[in-house]
Amino acid sequence: MTTVDPFAAIADPNRRYLLEELRRAPKTVNELAQGLPISRPAVSQHLKALLDSNLVNVTAEGTRRIYSVNSKGFDRLNLWLDQFWS
Repeated sequence: MTTVDPFAAIADPNRRYLLEELRRAPKTVNELAQGLPISRPAVSQHLKALLDSNLVNVTAEGTRRIYSVNSKGFDRLNLWLDQFWS
């Protein structure tokens, strides 16, 4: 598995939108794709980058894959940002 820099992952506005949606509630790719002007495969590619940067989790429920925010994945971002406010 390739590790993606979480800062690079959140640089894309579509990925930030996905994270904002997932912050509200876990969702499937199809549910997430409804709010974006990009294809479902493109949403899947964005989710893969977020998975590879450890910012989201995925769980299988039958044939559905449910994505959710991985709070632990944000620790690295928070640590880096906190140095500016200490």
